[in-house]
Amino acid sequence: MSDSRAIDPRDQEAYDALQAKLVPLWSSLDHLNTDEQTIVVVPSADVDVELTASQLQAYEERFLFLLFLLRQPRARVVFVTGQEIAPGIVDYYMDLLPGVIQSNARKRLFFVSPMEARFRPLSRKLLDRPHVIEEIRNLIPDKDRAHMVPFMTTWDDRELAMRLGIPMYGADPAQVSLGTKSESRRLFAEAGVPYPRGTAGLRSRQDVVDALADLLEAAPGVTSAVVKLNEGVSGFGNAIVALTPSGADPTRDEIDSVIDQLPIHETIGDVESFFSHFAVEGGVVEELIAGESVRSPSVQLRITPLGEVELLSTHDQILGGSSGQVFMGSRFPADLGYARQISASAARVGERLAEEGVIGRFAIDYIVVERDDGSWDDYAIEINLRKGGTTHPFLTLQFLTDGTYDPDRAVFVAPDGVEKHYVASDHVEIEGLEVLRPQDLLDLVLLNGFHFDQNRLTGVVFHMLSAMPTHGFVGVTCIEDSAAAALELYDRVVAFLTEQVERLQPTW
Repeated sequence: MSDSRAIDPRDQEAYDALQAKLVPLWSSLDHLNTDEQTIVVVPSADVDVELTASQLQAYEERFLFLLFLLRQPRARVVFVTGQEIAPGIVDYYMDLLPGVIQSNARKRLFFVSPMEARFRPLSRKLLDRPHVIEEIRNLIPDKDRAHMVPFMTTWDDRELAMRLGIPMYGADPAQVSLGTKSESRRLFAEAGVPYPRGTAGLRSRQDVVDALADLLEAAPGVTSAVVKLNEGVSGFGNAIVALTPSGADPTRDEIDSVIDQLPIHETIGDVESFFSHFAVEGGVVEELIAGESVRSPSVQLRITPLGEVELLSTHDQILGGSSGQVFMGSRFPADLGYARQISASAARVGERLAEEGVIGRFAIDYIVVERDDGSWDDYAIEINLRKGGTTHPFLTLQFLTDGTYDPDRAVFVAPDGVEKHYVASDHVEIEGLEVLRPQDLLDLVLLNGFHFDQNRLTGVVFHMLSAMPTHGFVGVTCIEDSAAAALELYDRVVAFLTEQVERLQPTW
């Protein structure tokens, strides 16, 4: 969770000077080259959703795709996780590396862990252990040729970068409020892009009641709205409220009674817990955009240290859960019917963020509704000023294929000219999947042809493997030459895993 705080001008000056080192480094980032560099990966998560230590470890390991940076012959990767990573999982990612000598790549890979099995942000675990920070510092031969890759860019991440003496590729935590639901609405308005009717800057249950009543007064035909925590992630902080439960416009008292039945995600708790979070971080009320054909795409962008806005990708989000608001996965690229349209909208928001001095990767979520003539209306929903659930599958595809995304055509093309598509899960949860260990799964997929084929540049890449034995879920990215083939492969993988679980169940 982000927080606001007073900043000593001298501290800000020192941080800005450190961040300025990213400018000469920029040509080395994200590109295959022979420049010397050290990438310190610290996938620290600070979220409202409480996870177990093993779940947190799995999400940290989701960033193992960054090991593919070792394809650069002079790149060193220092990868930090709360607990040690099983050697077999590391072997899996290293075996996916194309065109490298394994022994050489492994000499440039270093793992560091505080070995703390508690649910709290990784950066905080490191800050409490100066000797571990010193261990990381000693693995960086040239601090002018190094940078830190965080997940969410919190104040702890910033402090860690300062102690390591290397810049952090991501938004300054002083700017992270720009990615809240309330600030997103302000930026959308300033960028001149459409967004849902509603009210931002809310702090209490009564504020929500008043905002819902105001929405009904301004738009009498609205039947549902979404109440969102400012900093909710993956849709866990969203709750849908029906505004006409009795078939007529409800009074404030009726709205208040309906709020008692808000479908709060179990990771947040009950309605009382939801509004406890609401009082701390605030939130918004928005009209729930409806129509016969409604989709939830997103656009991924980055602002370089040079201040340039770059369109990276578009995705169609797969949403689920009881509210239909929880991020479950994505399809890449987004439908061509609206991909270029939302990209143009997102670019305007990106330019506005660049004016604020933001750098790093971020995403903008949309709702699109199809008109009778086949065109689409688009509404910007929120800015995620961090890496997200679409980051790891896209960079996995990019690093493994050397392909490029063409924002003008809204397609991704491999060097041989063949388009690439994928369907990726946040995680696939199958009852009984705990029976499989990571190595069991990898043996099975190899025998049954579900591995990634370096020749065809298609197949399956798994992530969060360590979550299987304890939590019964795993992540998959299914890469193919067409959208239909990618979806068909994804369905086959899920069916295959289900069959294997049933086959391996004990019979006594």
